[in-house]
Amino acid sequence: MLVHSVYFFLKETVSDTEKTEFGKSVESLATIETVHAFFLGTPAATPDRPIIEKGYAFGMTILFQSMEDHNIYQDHPIHQAFIRNNKRLWEKVVIYDAES
Repeated sequence: MLVHSVYFFLKETVSDTEKTEFGKSVESLATIETVHAFFLGTPAATPDRPIIEKGYAFGMTILFQSMEDHNIYQDHPIHQAFIRNNKRLWEKVVIYDAES
């Protein structure tokens, strides 16, 4: 199992409408056939602590059953179109991949 966690930090100039559309665009990634499970959310309202990062706009976690499934996802036309259509909106993207 591979856990693929992605955090999107959007530019300050992104409007609320663009942010909403971006979220819908991220959800399109769940339709890729190698995605085993998908979660998309925004920073939780947990109490502030120095170790909690809340500067991101969206956090996405995808579970893949294998590294091969992950690699298929990376090259998939839906994923490539998502990057092409949305990279202008983000300041940075941080990814954490974990295997179990």
